[in-house]
Amino acid sequence: MEKREVRIALVDDHTLFRTGLKGLLEQRDDFKVVADVGSGEEFLAQLADLDIDVVFMDISMPGIDGSETTRRALQQRPDLRIITLSMYGDDHYYKLMVECGASGFLLKDSDIEEVYASVEATIAGDSYFSTALLGMLTRNMSSRIAVDTPADEDALSEREIEILVEVCRGLSNQEIADKLFISKRTVDKHRANILEKTGCKNTANLVVYAIKNRLVEI
Repeated sequence: MEKREVRIALVDDHTLFRTGLKGLLEQRDDFKVVADVGSGEEFLAQLADLDIDVVFMDISMPGIDGSETTRRALQQRPDLRIITLSMYGDDHYYKLMVECGASGFLLKDSDIEEVYASVEATIAGDSYFSTALLGMLTRNMSSRIAVDTPADEDALSEREIEILVEVCRGLSNQEIADKLFISKRTVDKHRANILEKTGCKNTANLVVYAIKNRLVEI
């Protein structure tokens, strides 16, 4: 069965970067770039007339920046999948982009295979982080225990949040058990509970869930 064509918009104030990314994306027969604009204002002005599935959104742009453009775009089109494009050093924007509803996160020097993977993951309803970016974010991630939050049977426990952070960092269940001085069987049980309570399927989903729900600090 023929793959459905994924229609893509590029929003970045660097013309050369957009041109290069468009050429790489359109090496795939099932990807088509249908909008190529240099500002958040221009993108929002065209959005009502665009038939698009995925948006590559630069974080840092003059005028309306990536986070505000993302927020406004998703108010109009909640179905859009927005992939954040950033440079090293832009990490103070990630929490904001997650809260605004971005689905994917890529460094601008990511390998093209990661770019393709980000489109495929977000179209499937998942979150995506480039490998380098995920490592950078989770390295500095720490638990944020909200002691005043009312108890809820679906809320993660303090121990589950602690384990969630280690899962986000890429540790195996045995490594988490060794680090926290508990049995692997206990970690297995906590991890299963975390996945059930959050509805997450992979590490990227868990990172987005943790940031969005303010369970961690980055």
